[in-house]
Amino acid sequence: QVQLVESGGGLVQPGGSLRLSCAASGRIFSINAMGWYRQAPGKQRELVAAITSGGNTNYADPVKGRFTISRDNAKNTVYLQMNSLKPEDTAVYYCTADIFPYGKTWSSDYWGQGTQVTVAS
Repeated sequence: QVQLVESGGGLVQPGGSLRLSCAASGRIFSINAMGWYRQAPGKQRELVAAITSGGNTNYADPVKGRFTISRDNAKNTVYLQMNSLKPEDTAVYYCTADIFPYGKTWSSDYWGQGTQVTVAS
């Protein structure tokens, strides 16, 4: 069964950096787009960044110039490098991926369990 596991969250001071990782495992034929969402208490889940299988990227306006999404296709892993962190970046960050499992002719979205990022003095 396909699953995504995130790591790298934690507590950091404003202006600091964190790198999130998300590894996909299971009977995977291929992975299309991968991305990161976040959800703060009392707010809707929002897209942070996305990356296609070819490496094209898209970022939400609040994180442009500060966050960088990348992927290692050989490891089925997506990363989110977060620099110049602000208190408003505090949220649970979720990894997602559009995946073709073996034996299927269509892809499905999969989600990680989430990892907490807290930016505070």
